[in-house]
Amino acid sequence: MIAEIVSSANPTFKLLKSLADKKGRREHGLFLAEGLRVCTEALQSGVVPRYLIFAADAEAHPLTQALIAATVAARGLAIRSTRDLLHRLTGKDNPQAVAAAYAIPDTSLARIDRATAPLWVVVEGLKDPGNFGTMLRTCDAVGAGGVILLDQSCDPFSLEATRASMGALFTRAVARAPAADFFTWLRAGEGTLVGAALGGATIDYRAHRFTAPTFLFLGNEQSGLPAEYAAACDALVKLPMHGTADSLNVAVATAVLLYRGLDQLEPLAAPSR
Repeated sequence: MIAEIVSSANPTFKLLKSLADKKGRREHGLFLAEGLRVCTEALQSGVVPRYLIFAADAEAHPLTQALIAATVAARGLAIRSTRDLLHRLTGKDNPQAVAAAYAIPDTSLARIDRATAPLWVVVEGLKDPGNFGTMLRTCDAVGAGGVILLDQSCDPFSLEATRASMGALFTRAVARAPAADFFTWLRAGEGTLVGAALGGATIDYRAHRFTAPTFLFLGNEQSGLPAEYAAACDALVKLPMHGTADSLNVAVATAVLLYRGLDQLEPLAAPSR
C-alpha cells in the first residue's frame, strides 16, 4: 500500500522535515538521504528505507518501483508526493525525485572490523559535513574501510554529509568516539597510526611505506592535528607545499594520502561492489 501526501501540514511530512535538524534525527533515530541513485545504492547494500517519499511523476521508473516494493515488504511507509514538497523537504531548488529516511546505524568503535580493509581514516574535530562526506566517498573509491570521527566532530548523518558522500554512507563504516577511547581501541589490535602534520618529525608522504591496516590520522580544518595526538602516532607524514598556500583542504589531503596508500596496498584493498 502506498500513502499519499500533498500538504506540508501532514504529520508524517513534518516528521521527515524534522530530520534536517540534529535534534530531529536524535529524537527519531532516523536520517534523510535523497536521490534515486543514492537510495538504490543503499538498497543494493541491504539498507531499506523506513520512509520512502517520491514524486508521482517518478513512480513508474523501475528503480523507484524496486524501492517501493522493498520498503513495503519491510513494513516501511512508501509515500507518493509532489516535486514541490520534495523541494520543501530537502531545500534544493531542483529536488531529486526520491528521498528516504533510514535508521541511524550503530557508530560505536565495536562495530569496526579493522581486518576488513587495509586503510582507514581517522579525523579529529572535523567541522564541515561536506568534508566528511567527501572523505567517505574517497574511502569508497579506494576500498578503504571508512571514517572514524573523534571528539567534537560534525554529525555524519546530516543532509549535507549524505549528499557529499554520494551513497558511501551506506557502503563504508562510520564510527564516533572520544580520542581517548579510540587510542585504547587501536592499541588493543593491529594497526599503524600515520598522522598528517606539517611540523615535528615528519617525512614526505611519498617516502612512507604503508602497511595494513593503516589508520590515517588528520586534524580539523582550522588547526590541523593537535600536538598531543601527533605524538601518539607511529609515523608522521607531510604533503609538500610549493606555492603560497600553507595547507590543503582536509578532504583533498585525505584523498592524496589514500591514493598513495592504495598504490602500495591495492592487492589488499576491498573488492569493488
